[in-house]
Amino acid sequence: MIKKLTASPLLWPALALVALLIVNVILTPSFLSIRVQDGHLFGSLIDILRNGAPTMLVALGMTLVIASRGIDLSVGAVVAVSGALACAHIAASGDPGSPATVLTAMGIALGVAVLLGLWNGALVSVFGVQPIIATLVLMTAGRGIALSITDGQIVTTASAPFKVLGAGFALGLPVAILVSLGVFALVGLLTRRTALGMLLESVGINPEASRLAGVRHRSIVFAVYVFSALCAGVAGLMIASNISAADANNAGLWIEMDAILAVVIGGTSLLGGRFSLTGTILGALIIQTLTTTVYTAGITPETTLVFKALVVIAVCLLQAPKFRALLRRKRTGRPVTVAPVSVRSAAPVVTR
Repeated sequence: MIKKLTASPLLWPALALVALLIVNVILTPSFLSIRVQDGHLFGSLIDILRNGAPTMLVALGMTLVIASRGIDLSVGAVVAVSGALACAHIAASGDPGSPATVLTAMGIALGVAVLLGLWNGALVSVFGVQPIIATLVLMTAGRGIALSITDGQIVTTASAPFKVLGAGFALGLPVAILVSLGVFALVGLLTRRTALGMLLESVGINPEASRLAGVRHRSIVFAVYVFSALCAGVAGLMIASNISAADANNAGLWIEMDAILAVVIGGTSLLGGRFSLTGTILGALIIQTLTTTVYTAGITPETTLVFKALVVIAVCLLQAPKFRALLRRKRTGRPVTVAPVSVRSAAPVVTR
């Protein structure tokens, strides 16, 4: 049991999250306290979940893309475009407070996000463009599109129905948390309770072999880029809704990096194949908790990114088989060799 636990790829991300929570408790003794006010839950833990919800969504989409042996650098731009379209439509409407207006704005934003995902999917799966190049194009152009929609200005809206997605509550919890957990549950069911997950892993492990086996690999690759863009579109609506404004310059800035880090921290290999949705959620929570820790500890903004990078590197090193073997050799004084790990392997095989 203990050996199985220590071999789990989720062990180190879980321990890292617990360690960050302990640090926050030391810095702020009331950190774990949760209070009920007007039937809603409030507290630092709730804030971490709510503020981390957009990153969770984007990271879930990124997990499936990386599992297919791809990458999506355009999600930050899609976040900006989605928020800009929704806020611009609501601000220009005659009745910004109408639920119909808000639903129309969200529909337009998500529709455009799907179109952007179709663009990425077509470039990668149909025309064979390298994923990093295909999505880099939209990463650059998408931010320009968002700036064009807002004319380079911050578009604000006072629509109460629009604010529900990012700052509203349901069943005592922030709506953003419920939406992210709902998407996580849905993707988990589709990839672990149906053949979709196995087909996706086969495409990531060996696209040519999966094609010869009859798997429609192009359709799967196409679909994961559309899903990634859709998740980014919902995240963009969350961010814009939370602040009741669209800032095309800063909305979703570097969220693609946070999403990739969350996926890697969660144990999904950048080489494609096996993936862990639970690990991705843990990775996203680590990143958001780390951001909270940085501010709580009073670390200056100039060194925030450096501190964040050091923690991420430490977690990734602890997951690396060779690094763990080196630590074991230092501790026991006996040589430890790491056997070659196939892409299918969920955990490294260590032999003495």
